[in-house]
Order: sequence, then C-alpha cells, then structure tokens
Amino acid sequence: MVKDEALLADIQPRVITTEEENDRALGIVEGLLAEKNLSPEKEQILQLLVSLIEKFEDEHYQLAASTPHSILLHLMEQRGLRQTDLIGLIGSRGVVSEVVNGKRTISKSQAKSLGEFFHVDPSLFIDF
Repeated sequence: MVKDEALLADIQPRVITTEEENDRALGIVEGLLAEKNLSPEKEQILQLLVSLIEKFEDEHYQLAASTPHSILLHLMEQRGLRQTDLIGLIGSRGVVSEVVNGKRTISKSQAKSLGEFFHVDPSLFIDF
C-alpha cells in the first residue's frame, strides 16, 4: 500500500456518487483491512472511507425500506424492462399498466411470479 504521507493525496476521499467510485473505495478498504497494525493515519482513512461507502449504499440500496411498487420500478429500470415485458407474467396489458403505475397493488400470485422472474424474495412485492 501507499506510504502514510502520500495516502491521503493518493486516495483523495470525497463523497461517493457512482458505482465505480464505490467499487474503488471498497477496494481501498479491503487493502487497508488486509494490513496488520494500521498507523493512526491509515485507521482514520479507513474510518472515513467506510463512512462514505455506508452513506452511498444507504442512499442507493434501500430495497428493504422501499415500497413494493418502487422495488418493481427499480428492478425494471435496472434490467431495462418496459411494461410490455411483464405482460403475461403478472396479467394482461391493462393489469400490468395499473400495477406499474401504482393504481393496483401487487397480488400474492403476482409477487410470486415477479420473485421468480427477478430472482428475489417474493415478499419484496407484498405490502405488510
């Protein structure tokens, strides 16, 4: 790893806004965690990077705190899917439109189909 004096200049910690920046920060954290007996400076950098990573991930990976509707929209966006891609999976064109637009809640059978389709726990699509 980099010498203590050049560490801050090399890493240049800042607010993480992209997946690439997050991946880079995670790599640096892994490298620091692999070192034995971190200097106080490296310990401070480690704590700072972990805080920045946690902030980014809390803002971008909130599936558990999201609504079933927002989870569906997020998964569709991540996979580049449109409403037409769900026709037949959860119902007719009209049913899909109502579900995607938040006018209809997702039924248990639709949640099961969506869970299988997206390879996630079906309970993500059920309001409790």
